[in-house]
Amino acid sequence: MQRLPVRLGNRTYDILIGPALLPRLAEFVAPLSPTSLHIVCTEVVAPLYGQAALAACRSVAPSYLVAIPDGEGHKDLATASRVIDALVGNRADRRSIVIALGGGVVGDIAGFAAATFMRGVRVVQVPTTLLAQVDSSVGGKTGVNHPRGKNLIGAFHQPSAVIADISALATLPDRELRAGLAEVIKHGLLADRGYFDAVVADLPLLLARDPAALERAVHGSCAIKAAVVGRDERESGERALLNLGHTFGHAIETLTGYTTWLHGEAVACGLVLATDLSRRLGLVGPEIVDTVRDAVARAGLPARIPGLDRKAAIAAMRGDKKAYAGRVEFVVLERIGQAVRRPADEALVEATLADGGFV
Repeated sequence: MQRLPVRLGNRTYDILIGPALLPRLAEFVAPLSPTSLHIVCTEVVAPLYGQAALAACRSVAPSYLVAIPDGEGHKDLATASRVIDALVGNRADRRSIVIALGGGVVGDIAGFAAATFMRGVRVVQVPTTLLAQVDSSVGGKTGVNHPRGKNLIGAFHQPSAVIADISALATLPDRELRAGLAEVIKHGLLADRGYFDAVVADLPLLLARDPAALERAVHGSCAIKAAVVGRDERESGERALLNLGHTFGHAIETLTGYTTWLHGEAVACGLVLATDLSRRLGLVGPEIVDTVRDAVARAGLPARIPGLDRKAAIAAMRGDKKAYAGRVEFVVLERIGQAVRRPADEALVEATLADGGFV
């Protein structure tokens, strides 16, 4: 097991990474001395890991399982309210702990419920998807979607621990595994060319679920994100660069009602679009666009998503939570390993979207 600290001034929590960690869940939560434990997972994850987690947690404190519907389409206030209703019904108190067991949607919903219940109770993130293990479980971003925008309702609420069990990825559907690779590629683009090339070289092993390659990817991505979050916890500057590809990706998800494309699939296309916009801004050459497009394709992810409306996409991006007074600053690349924030003329954005298949 690898232990990676996230240092936030006078606060620190650990990311635990390795195989067969879920059976040791009680060992990891017992030192937190909870009065009760509330495991939030989807109806899909419940029979896979929920019941076993519940049995383990009962040796620590009174424990409850809260099953919610699966999918990004249910990442809304109604589902968050359902979790809070369960916390109230199960008599949770300020020393209780919410355990987010599942993918990024569960982590965001359970984290948001924990952030708002009694003005904040502790949460432990136990991600079971690659995307959640390499990205969304780390850093304390929680929230739900609004019909007009992704993650418009939320709070920063850091976990007390993150427990990333590589063994849980064995049950992950292939499409979900590929979706997680989008964030791995993103972290490579933000880190440096050597790390990016190593990630691309590892893609066949990752797609084959090689345990050592998966652990390298999770540890590498978490180390990159933990360092950035430690320097900029609440996204006042540098942390915004972690949104590379996400402004475009969130627009894709919004326009398709959060049901057609997985988050990682939309982000993968967004990475290609952001790199193409970087080229149009004169920051990188066409060979970098080809390199990113090739990496996305090697991961089995979409480099183009045809048929969406360009004007509607631009309107969605103006409503993004990172826009100010309707002006969008895009995260773009100056080179692999160096991202910056830049505004862009609408004509350039439209041209990028047109190349990406938008109409």
